[in-house]
Amino acid sequence: MSTSARFDRGHTDDLMSFLAASPSPYHAVANAAERLEKAGFRQVLETDAWDGSAGGRFVLRGGAIVAWFVPEGASPHTPFRIVGAHTDSPNLRVKPLPDTGALGWRQIAVEIYGGTLLNTWLDRDLGLAGRITLRDGSHRLVNVDRALLRVPQLAVHLDRSVNTDGLKLDRQRHMQPIWGLGEPEEGDLIRFVAEEAGVPAEDVTGWDLMPHAIEPPAYLGRDRELVAGPRMDNLLSVHAATAALVAVATGSGGTGGAEGAHPPDGPDGAAPADGSGTPLPYIPVLAAFDHEENGSQSDTGADGPLLGTVLERSVLSRGGTYEDRARAFAGTICLSSDTGHAVHPNYAERHDPTHQPCVNGGPILKVNVNMRYATDGSGRSVFAAACEKAGVPWQSFVSNNAMPCGTTIGPITAARHGIRTVDIGVAILSMHSARELCGADDPYLLANALVAFLEG
Repeated sequence: MSTSARFDRGHTDDLMSFLAASPSPYHAVANAAERLEKAGFRQVLETDAWDGSAGGRFVLRGGAIVAWFVPEGASPHTPFRIVGAHTDSPNLRVKPLPDTGALGWRQIAVEIYGGTLLNTWLDRDLGLAGRITLRDGSHRLVNVDRALLRVPQLAVHLDRSVNTDGLKLDRQRHMQPIWGLGEPEEGDLIRFVAEEAGVPAEDVTGWDLMPHAIEPPAYLGRDRELVAGPRMDNLLSVHAATAALVAVATGSGGTGGAEGAHPPDGPDGAAPADGSGTPLPYIPVLAAFDHEENGSQSDTGADGPLLGTVLERSVLSRGGTYEDRARAFAGTICLSSDTGHAVHPNYAERHDPTHQPCVNGGPILKVNVNMRYATDGSGRSVFAAACEKAGVPWQSFVSNNAMPCGTTIGPITAARHGIRTVDIGVAILSMHSARELCGADDPYLLANALVAFLEG
């Protein structure tokens, strides 16, 4: 049964705005940072010395952000409560020499990023977004959010077997978008992007650019109980975690700030869920990494040192020792929040017959005994307690034994830092498509569960 009658859609409306404004990981972390700053958080540079005073802080590195809130009276060995997520999504990425084409068509050379469903990028109006790097080492965000590119599909008249034998796409030959007519000209795309960014083309020495579908997120269904949109895997979790961290920080009696920074119309106000107003027993943390979709092995990925460095520096800045760091890490828990698979009505045999999560049924607990997910019985207890405290229903997910199981940043975080980790998320359809589908109430339910978890 849909929960849509019980909840206002303010949080989901805000999620849709966040998705539309975040066509690249760099835009996603910039938007998360803006929300944190409005709530009283301040950015700290990794090259600066850090102080250990109470309040909210965040670090930006490329397409990753780590934010934390130190409550009044926190000791050097106060443990952390972390919500982990990732900012990247499977898509197309512009190559170093982008200008190509043939037979009178100007095209853009792209590489395939992550495990994207290639056919979902066909015949879509695409914009172009990301960041450019200037000669002085600074970065500029770019978002050409209009119909600029298109990957045209071959007409059925020229592939009569496509509807019987299936569509076969060559990643190199068939996925290069067109963006005009004429002969390709070296430097043409970057000159165009520089003009859009308002900088001289000769100052642009590097770029991280990617096409994106320009169709905005939208409610779907007779009763608008579904949401279709891009990059839900995994900006849905980034958005919920940012909202939850702001809610906890601004409701804890600390030095957080802006009114109304909690998830719109959802979690009940910004006060602690137990209504006690007592100081937080943990340091709440948001860790949103890049490059999860291709293995997390980068300086901004979960398999890199970023999270561990930030947590350790937080301990040391509060006068802590190695012993304090060990004590803090031993008491720390991470919820790795990523989207998972809702049961598909057209492919029910692909799912486990006794574990079939439904949309709008609340967040899912992901379990895999081979540790493709990091959840164990102890982690299940932590998640169940948070959902119970928040009054949020939840579901269990395991893969069909005949189907390979995906993975997340959860096992990486657990193994790299020795932190107890639990894998959770929201059940969706069309994962890794250019346009995914979720229940309209599940983002709100996830955010409430994350608030209760961060408050401990």
